[in-house]
Amino acid sequence: MRDYKEHLIVKGSALKIALAQLDKLASDAILFVVDEEKVLRGSLTDGDVRRGLIRGLTTDDIVDSFIQPDPKYIQKSNYSFDKIIELREKRFKVVPVLDEGRRVVSVVNFVHQNSYLPIDAVVMAGGRGERLRPLTDTTPKPLLKVGNKAIMEHNMNRLIRFGIDDFWVSVRYLSDQIIEYFGNGRSKGVSIEYLHEEEPLGTIGAVAQIKNLKHDTVLITNSDLLTNLDYEDFYLSFIKEEADLSVVTIPYDIKVPYAVLETSNGVINSFKEKPTYTYYANGGIYLVKADLLRDIPKDTFFDATDFLERLIESGKKVHSYVLRGYWLDIGRPSDYDKAQEDIKHIKL
Repeated sequence: MRDYKEHLIVKGSALKIALAQLDKLASDAILFVVDEEKVLRGSLTDGDVRRGLIRGLTTDDIVDSFIQPDPKYIQKSNYSFDKIIELREKRFKVVPVLDEGRRVVSVVNFVHQNSYLPIDAVVMAGGRGERLRPLTDTTPKPLLKVGNKAIMEHNMNRLIRFGIDDFWVSVRYLSDQIIEYFGNGRSKGVSIEYLHEEEPLGTIGAVAQIKNLKHDTVLITNSDLLTNLDYEDFYLSFIKEEADLSVVTIPYDIKVPYAVLETSNGVINSFKEKPTYTYYANGGIYLVKADLLRDIPKDTFFDATDFLERLIESGKKVHSYVLRGYWLDIGRPSDYDKAQEDIKHIKL
């Protein structure tokens, strides 16, 4: 995805410089005029230039004379998701993201992004990957290649496509490789902070280390999954259901090859001929209200299932979001082989 800084131009710049930038941006042609501190001062499109020239301005004038002084924008960590939907439906293609000081810190590009979800993402990547040995003897499982990308990179790229740009990654086994691979996230236009597990902390225990979440909702996901989950639909379902936590669940059908009798006290009341029973497996992806994460004990082995049980017992609403799309947990060599074939035919 394009570096957001390509959309920035400093006030006082010559129009000819702006025209060259607009030409380079092609179908994404919009510039955001900022001062030396990156504070937004206006926007500039080809249309703004044409209107300025009609008014009598020339190509020797500066960009300040042509700008639209009150462009639409999103304030990071303080916006309604309804606004994102409204901007998208009104066909705004590129919108600046501002911090509290009105400085441009990113852009949302609806040509290349599906959404801009107001959530932090935590990627659990500290596991040893025992079942995939010897592949994981020298390479952490999240960095095993599926196609031409690491498993975890497929996950990150899809989350980024839905506008998630605040990441936390738990690491332990061969952590240096993961940190070197992804760095601080700047190369992908996001922020990545790392949660270091000195000892195994289970599938969610490391989350207790986070102190400065940016949003009220947090997505927690295993790093070894391949999925084409629609994260926006997942989020909207979470909001609609007024859930405290929502878990992606995977339908799992069991077909019984015989007639199944339904009995009571030895009396047959009915029977079903070769029935199919559907159960729902935990997909390892969760949305949760950020304030509930305070209940995760620090420096303690704690699994996501422990957290779910605690929430259910305390009367919180734990919701099942049934995934009808693609999902694969890469836990065994056969799963890894399947992933290599599936990646040729699915769009993540």
